[in-house]
Amino acid sequence: MDPVLQSLFSGLPNLVLQFAAAAAIYCAGIAAYKRLTPYHELDLIRSGNVAAAIVLAGALIGLALPIGATLARSLSVLDILVWGAVASVLQAAAFGLASLLLRELPARVERGDVAAALVAAAVQLSVGLVNAGAMSG
Repeated sequence: MDPVLQSLFSGLPNLVLQFAAAAAIYCAGIAAYKRLTPYHELDLIRSGNVAAAIVLAGALIGLALPIGATLARSLSVLDILVWGAVASVLQAAAFGLASLLLRELPARVERGDVAAALVAAAVQLSVGLVNAGAMSG
């Protein structure tokens, strides 16, 4: 058998398992994040609230960054799950930090305050980047 195909067939099960673990922890992290926010992002987005979309996008990308870094350095599925959970907690803390920096952030997002949403998303992305860097080292 061709060495490339042999490598593919031997590595594919591990890739699928690690991807599934990363996807599961990502979905769990986003679900937890959505429960922590006092507003319903998807309802706001469906009604055209750009601010809610920006904040949710920041959370989605901010969480994906460290989970991707974990995938690059993981030794096992347990590594992915543990460090993904840590990333989820830090992402929730990023929203808390943004809420401290921007008074009444949830109400501002619900009103469609794009300026506040951009700062909140920047905080979430910054925490995600720093977290990814820490997990890569």
